[in-house]
Amino acid sequence: MMFVNPIKSEEKIDAMITKMVEDGKYREALLFVIGINSGLRISDILRLKWKDLKSDYLITKEQKTGKTKRSPWNRAVKNFVNEYFDPTKHDDEEFVFRSESNRAKGKIWSRQYVWKVLNEYARAVGITEPIGTHTLRKTFGYMLYKRGTPVEYIQKLLNHSSPQITLRYIGIEQQELDELVLSLNLGEVRL
Repeated sequence: MMFVNPIKSEEKIDAMITKMVEDGKYREALLFVIGINSGLRISDILRLKWKDLKSDYLITKEQKTGKTKRSPWNRAVKNFVNEYFDPTKHDDEEFVFRSESNRAKGKIWSRQYVWKVLNEYARAVGITEPIGTHTLRKTFGYMLYKRGTPVEYIQKLLNHSSPQITLRYIGIEQQELDELVLSLNLGEVRL
């Protein structure tokens, strides 16, 4: 299994979404927006049905852990859905992320397809680090951390067993920890 990184630049995130939309890849962009805003695993995102997007939150039994998780849809997800889709025009039980090609019509997208799309658009906007389906979840955790969310909360959101696992998972490196300490400067005398 290849190690992948979070996307650590909001500008790159915005550029990827913009490029996907410009290319008419609305569902791919929706998957990206959901992934970076929910922390859901790709296996759970791919199983979303249109009825799941009509609610204010998702209650799902995680495929990997078997745990039940409640995930609210934030403004970014709701706005994207409302801008580019009309969930009322879709069958509630229809999968959101399904193939439109004649060969695989109606089948849920594969992880390989999502990996290919993410890498294509990451490279298009200048991201050179390893990217994969876990990048979405890692980006979610990383961005929460950078906004000051306590690591214990992120740990709970990602269902990790320890804060150390969470920090390693979201790609917090020694340099970033050093920058936090160097930025504090309590009691600095200003003359």
